[in-house]
Amino acid sequence: MFRNVLLSLCFTPYFCAADPDVRLIIDTQTRNLEILKGNEIIEVLDHVVIGRKGAGTKEHRGDDITPLGNYRIGWINEKSAFRKFFGLTYPNLDHAEKALQKGRIDHNTYEAIVKAEFRGQIPPQNTDLGGQIGIHGLGSGSLSVHEVFDWTHGCIALTNDQIDRLSQYVEKGTLVTVK
Repeated sequence: MFRNVLLSLCFTPYFCAADPDVRLIIDTQTRNLEILKGNEIIEVLDHVVIGRKGAGTKEHRGDDITPLGNYRIGWINEKSAFRKFFGLTYPNLDHAEKALQKGRIDHNTYEAIVKAEFRGQIPPQNTDLGGQIGIHGLGSGSLSVHEVFDWTHGCIALTNDQIDRLSQYVEKGTLVTVK
């Protein structure tokens, strides 16, 4: 219940600036990224690429798994080596709760993640759960590799053309669901 309230409210202008009707749904099974405005699908970007070891519960930094869950765009890097990078607010409250219960993070790390989510801020990116998860383009990477392999360390990758198209809809605070 607490998690759902956090996803629906804006606690700071930082995340409230985004159009509340625009959201992204990334389906790791079909490998599609849907851009929605309200309940209408505006555009579908196909053949998105995920982490080398698939999608699921990210256990630790460097496991090459794309984490499932609900996030917001926490930051935008227009000058990324991957053309553009839309950073996700990973790890979130769900990840922190599970990791604390399993003893993978300490209470201080848990509290830092909870505070960041409650305040609508970017969570710590240097925890044992990993960080720097986002949606990005290829940059100067190989399109032929992108077309055949899941190659990221946990991010969602698009072609450069796709990331450019996506950038017209994305702002800090845009809701992103990775399922």
